[in-house]
Amino acid sequence: MPNIKDTHDPYNGYNFWVEWDGIVHAGFRECSGLTGTRTASLYREGTDKNLAQRQIPGLNSFGNISLKRGFTDNAELWEWHEKLLSGETERRNVSIILADDKGKEQIRWNLENCWPTNWNGPEFNATGSEVAIESLELVHEGITVD
Repeated sequence: MPNIKDTHDPYNGYNFWVEWDGIVHAGFRECSGLTGTRTASLYREGTDKNLAQRQIPGLNSFGNISLKRGFTDNAELWEWHEKLLSGETERRNVSIILADDKGKEQIRWNLENCWPTNWNGPEFNATGSEVAIESLELVHEGITVD
């Protein structure tokens, strides 16, 4: 029978923050798209006795990161996106940090060479009571985990 002290409870998904250049820039409500994929390429040599194709590792690709937060007077996300609109690609290394319930950092995903590919402003509804949300979608060139 396993020792109950050897069990590891999973971390909750609500205690996270996002930083770049070593500074936490904004509290986000949602973060999604933390994915990595390696394609499989089909290959067969003419001398293979087996009449089947082999699968060999292909290129790595990474999903876009979607960040959502309550809209405030902090225009930092818009300004980063606006630089791209004027032709200046400013790449930043971004980290997504997951903390335990006590706020202690547990896992850090480091995203390399990020830049915004999409910015969405809030939606408005005069009969609603929802918080105005802005979102930023980032592309990146790789993930490392600390």
